[in-house]
Amino acid sequence: MIALSLVIWLPLAVSLLAALLPGQWSGRVAAAGSLVTLGFAVSLLFGFDTHVGGLQDVTDKVWIGELGTHYKIGVDGLNLALVLLAALLFAAAFVAAAMREWERPSTFFVWLGLAQSAVFGALLAQDLLLFVAFFDLMLIPFYFLTGGWGGPNRVAATTKLVIYTLVGSLLMLAAAIATGVLAEPSGGHLSFVLSDLRALGLSKGSQEWIFLCFAAAFLVKMPAFPLHAWMPDGYRAMPLPVLAVFSGVLSKVGAYGFLRIVLPLFPQASAHYQTLMLLIALASILYGSVMAFTQTDMRLIVGYSSVAQLGFITLGIFALRPAGAQGAVLQMVNHGLVTAALFFIIGVIAARAGSEDIREMGGIAFRAPVLAALFLIVALATLAMPGSSNFVGEFLILLGAFQAKIVIAIVAFTGVVLASVYALRAFIRAMHNRLGESVESHEIGLRDVVVIAPLVLVILAIALDPQVALIRGQRTVTASISAAQAIVNPPSAAAGVPITTGTPASPGTVSPPAGAAQQLPQRNGGSGPSSSAGSSSGGSGP
Repeated sequence: MIALSLVIWLPLAVSLLAALLPGQWSGRVAAAGSLVTLGFAVSLLFGFDTHVGGLQDVTDKVWIGELGTHYKIGVDGLNLALVLLAALLFAAAFVAAAMREWERPSTFFVWLGLAQSAVFGALLAQDLLLFVAFFDLMLIPFYFLTGGWGGPNRVAATTKLVIYTLVGSLLMLAAAIATGVLAEPSGGHLSFVLSDLRALGLSKGSQEWIFLCFAAAFLVKMPAFPLHAWMPDGYRAMPLPVLAVFSGVLSKVGAYGFLRIVLPLFPQASAHYQTLMLLIALASILYGSVMAFTQTDMRLIVGYSSVAQLGFITLGIFALRPAGAQGAVLQMVNHGLVTAALFFIIGVIAARAGSEDIREMGGIAFRAPVLAALFLIVALATLAMPGSSNFVGEFLILLGAFQAKIVIAIVAFTGVVLASVYALRAFIRAMHNRLGESVESHEIGLRDVVVIAPLVLVILAIALDPQVALIRGQRTVTASISAAQAIVNPPSAAAGVPITTGTPASPGTVSPPAGAAQQLPQRNGGSGPSSSAGSSSGGSGP
């Protein structure tokens, strides 16, 4: 059994130790530490028991007793794949960064190590305030990494990034505090542990405004339309190794927050705002796809395609169907791998063309077949070619969307078609056509292969056996949406049994028929479990 605290804090500890070393040794030691962390994360996969529901490898210590806040962390089917994704992408970023020369390298790797620890903390946290603390901590290192080592427009980019994400984070902090206070039982003890909050529940009115605060924070981080305005400047300014983990991992923490926090704690609000969230997802798919097609900067092509792909992920989550939610989790992993690989490939091509503009590229494929082959595999995965893991993820998402809102699903399908347009356009313009005037056409070097090839191999492995990722998360992912799904599509109503109204515990409370009491959450009740499945949604640990 691996102590999860070791997985969280090892990257920061090694980076601080590496900062004491001279020159490039700090990067090499920090990269070695990230590889060790990756090994620990892989051991979690092999040690994970698929037959056990709820949390595993739990650590639960009182953090701030007066506030009822615990340092509670644990792994389950919902966060296991994302922890592995984060470990792999940060390891690739550390190795890629260690092969370059940086000003103040010791400081650079300390910030990158802090970023990795904060991401692990947010993914593993099982206490609401602990999650908020790690979620906000993620922003700090990327502010300094972009501001200190970014491109020419880094000051304006970091300012815009901080303003957008800070406003969202402040809303989430206020909503988190309100959740704990409003859910506190009369004469009981204040608690922010997720399993306790799920058992207590909130009134429908409280859930609705709290939902909007959390949604704003998560949608900004993803980013989703129309809260994406920080993205173009931010993506252009960030160093490529930093951008690879920012786009590949941090955006997934926002989507993960919907499944871990929002749907289990606020099921009635999730059902109430389902159509709104599906429309936001649809707008993100269409807007991101169209904008990706119109861009010539390779970074922005990938950036706007990410807006579209995260729209698909949001669509799967708020379809409130098991197929859609499982497809969303699989697509988080797929998109993280593909996006990180694309940014590393962009760095290789830009070094040969002297520019990241596709109009100044071309003619590389025949003299660099290995580079072209790696790029082609990633491009085909981006457009969800049948046989790729992205195809499985998008298929499950659209299946869930068709079950929920068939009109929205039909329109969202156009995003699949548009993805093929911008992905193939970028590949053909960069690899084929006439050789650019300033392009140095030669094969990819061994150092770049060491970074990119493992990501491509994992993409191919998941394509061959996507069930590896699906089977471990099936139970927990289904449980996380069960309470909201029961409201949108009541089991008793689906079976043809009328829902009768008895003596409510509070005004507006619906009393379900016998046998369904543990499946239908209370509408406005302030006590009692919101869902029997909710307590097993990754929060049933000690």
